[in-house]
Amino acid sequence: MRQPAAPPYRRIADQIRARVDAGELAPGDRVPSTRRITQEWGVAMATATKALTALRQEGVVRVVPGVGTVVAAPASPARHFDETSGLHGAASGGAAKGRRGREADGGLSREQIVLAGIRVADAEGLRALSMRRVAAEFGVSSMALYRHVASKDELVLLMADAAFAEVRVPEPAPDGWRARMAAGARLQWELYRQHPWLAAYLSISRPQPMPRAMALIEWTMARVEGMDPVTLLHLAVTLLNHVRATAAGFEDDREAEQHTGMDRNAWMAAMGPAYERILGSGAYPMYAGVGGLDEDAVTLDTLFEFGLARLLDGMAVLVEGRAGA
Repeated sequence: MRQPAAPPYRRIADQIRARVDAGELAPGDRVPSTRRITQEWGVAMATATKALTALRQEGVVRVVPGVGTVVAAPASPARHFDETSGLHGAASGGAAKGRRGREADGGLSREQIVLAGIRVADAEGLRALSMRRVAAEFGVSSMALYRHVASKDELVLLMADAAFAEVRVPEPAPDGWRARMAAGARLQWELYRQHPWLAAYLSISRPQPMPRAMALIEWTMARVEGMDPVTLLHLAVTLLNHVRATAAGFEDDREAEQHTGMDRNAWMAAMGPAYERILGSGAYPMYAGVGGLDEDAVTLDTLFEFGLARLLDGMAVLVEGRAGA
């Protein structure tokens, strides 16, 4: 029976290890960086990071602050691998090396790094987030963060799941399926308002493994009965996508304000003359009909609530029809 092909990161790790075994890379030599791997193997940064992480976990390489990832020295009976610092050291000096490792990263923890990442993304947006930027929050080098988080991709995933942990579902929970789904949607909406970067990060086509986010969706759908699993999942994802896609406007609006220096009202005022010329042509009667309305007549909030109500109206035909049958 034909064996399945190894994933790309594994093939890359095996090829780098082969260079080490062949003596092309000696202990202390720098191995290809993640950027070099993306160029040489034509893979994404996440795949390159995963390859180096695998080699590090296997003891083939180690991270040296200020230098990069280098080939580790072969282990011997008189030496051991210190998982805290990621360095090989004599057994008698292991505790001291472990202490130095903790001092080097300022006593950081993964939780502290995740919370700092959330603060940066909330204030400056996800595009501004980097390991270097988060490290600056603690006054340490970015290498100190890698002792606790393997990559920026892992950090953002942990940040997103931690954000969903902030959600507090109402007690008692709504009994009816429609009230429960509406409540779950509004909990997501407020979460995205607090963390504008979160909605844009989530993906429908490539969902991320986030237990806390999944728990909220489970709660939201708990009162829908009589559905087969595929239909139930379609209902859940359709609702999620409406909330997520509309809430992506929070981050879009913030980025636009940072770029232009104008908030939404100032921008609309600046665009007013151009819209008046367009509407004056008479070719756009629908738009002309709302031309004199208040600026808050159509907002992200009204779009969310209108879309939510219409989605639930449509779902009622299916859910209540199945229940009747």
